[in-house]
Amino acid sequence: MRVTTVVDGERWAQVANPDPFALPVWRSPVHRTPHWVIVAVQAARLICRLVRFLARHPIASGAAALAAWIWVALGWPALAAIAGSLGLALAAWRWRHPASFTRFAGDPARSQWRSWCYRRRWHAVMTIAGLSVTYRGRVVVPALGEVWATAVIDRVVVRLVSGQSPADVAAKAEGIAHGFGVRLCRVRAAFPGAVVLELVRKDALAVPVPALPIPRHADLRALPAGVREDGAPWLVRLAGTHVLVAGDTGAGKASLLWGLVRAMLPAMAAGLVQVHAADPKLMELAYGRAIFEAYGSYSASPAAIALMLEEQVKGMQERAARFAGKRRDHQPTPDEPFVVIIVDEVAFLTAYQPDKRLRDRIMAALATLTTQGRAVGYAVVAALQDPRKEVLTIRNLFPDRIAMRLREKDQVDLVLGEGARDRGALADLIPVDPADPSAGAGVAYVLLGGHPDPVRVRAGWVTDADITAMCAQYAPAPELAPGPRALEGAAR
Repeated sequence: MRVTTVVDGERWAQVANPDPFALPVWRSPVHRTPHWVIVAVQAARLICRLVRFLARHPIASGAAALAAWIWVALGWPALAAIAGSLGLALAAWRWRHPASFTRFAGDPARSQWRSWCYRRRWHAVMTIAGLSVTYRGRVVVPALGEVWATAVIDRVVVRLVSGQSPADVAAKAEGIAHGFGVRLCRVRAAFPGAVVLELVRKDALAVPVPALPIPRHADLRALPAGVREDGAPWLVRLAGTHVLVAGDTGAGKASLLWGLVRAMLPAMAAGLVQVHAADPKLMELAYGRAIFEAYGSYSASPAAIALMLEEQVKGMQERAARFAGKRRDHQPTPDEPFVVIIVDEVAFLTAYQPDKRLRDRIMAALATLTTQGRAVGYAVVAALQDPRKEVLTIRNLFPDRIAMRLREKDQVDLVLGEGARDRGALADLIPVDPADPSAGAGVAYVLLGGHPDPVRVRAGWVTDADITAMCAQYAPAPELAPGPRALEGAAR
């Protein structure tokens, strides 16, 4: 018996099979769509895509239309002449005003190019990385949004699939980086339902940063200390805060301390800032001792450091008594200068100090300065190698912290806060090369403006020649020094 396969659209067709004992196989009927319907639908799709492209890229569309009109109306020599003139104008713009060219021409063009590169491989990378989901028979991936590209970093807005979280994307960051061929992928929180991928194409901080020029005016809320990964200047705030610098041996802590001193030199020369240095190692700060003796004090032995800190506590409390009921903030003046206490290797004075009496005096003075000094113009800058709580019990009294090269993963969160390493602060992976001490020296991770995401920076490298030049220019003769004399007892 032959089974017919001619049915209407509401019934099913049975596939003909010559085997009488085979089970029946049913298939839905196929309706042949007329060719004119297919052509009309595809034409409508093409028109919609063309209109959408013109709406998204009005400048490029207008330029292409203008070029076509010039070709038809004036011929190709006129078009070539105009294109050459525009090329020369762009070259002159880039030569004379590189900053504005980068902002208005270079970065937008680079962003468009990088957006096309990501869009071309987006679906494959998201699927292979494990960020695609299947919903109602469809494969859904996070949507690619706007792309902002600089010379070294691309920032890509990604709209998440419903139900996904930034943590899901962060767990796949390494795969995304390899998928797009970049060095590193960091996931930043954006608005609800979206994240920003920071895709680092090359290491902008691989080469040491030379010492920054001494500024004409010192702003204690924004002292230039180096450069950020995106090329912007790295500014460190001292007014109204205390700073803790943690880093292994050779991480570049001394260059950062000297960079802050270098940035404050104009204010020190004007009598608006005093800097008191505690240098128990007798190495990092001793080379420029003349500057501290001219505009503050220098102490090296534990006894002299304890005395210096206690003197600063006394001065801070006297200033607070004068300000009580009259002022709530501090403005540096020659009579009431801003006071900065720099303590190098603070762990040697606290956890590793064998004299318990000196250790208790130093800890009490540091705790008092860090809890009461911000409002009256006192700031403590402390550097250490081991950031554990038992090494520095007052670690939480330092609002601003800088993580240079560290030995262990857990130390990163001890310095910058819980989860900092998961958000991209890979301070334990900063390179170290015994044959090249400058490799990785000065590279650090910081939190800027209270933002939870860490930023990679590199401090300027202040050499011995730079310190010598600073002393020759800014350290006057001892009898003409405007600052107080150095405390007695410093090791000579």
